Amino acid sequence: TVLMCRGKAMQDFKGPDCRFVNFKKGEAVYVYYKLIGKSTELWAGSVGSDFGYFPKDLLEINHNYSNEELELPTDVSLVIF
Repeated sequence: TVLMCRGKAMQDFKGPDCRFVNFKKGEAVYVYYKLIGKSTELWAGSVGSDFGYFPKDLLEINHNYSNEELELPTDVSLVIF
């Protein structure tokens, strides 16, 4: 798994189920996957030791780690996690 970028949460987020990661405004969020397909608005990443999905619109990117983007079809990636 390659760390793609880091961002700052622009607002609090509480996911609808355990596949999502929760965060508070201002927390650092690390992005590992940008999902493609039906859920292009979702990215997958971590906050502390928690990993899960979150809406990409809630993140302000402040550092890119990789120029390569790893995109996963959402129907496959939702089964993996």
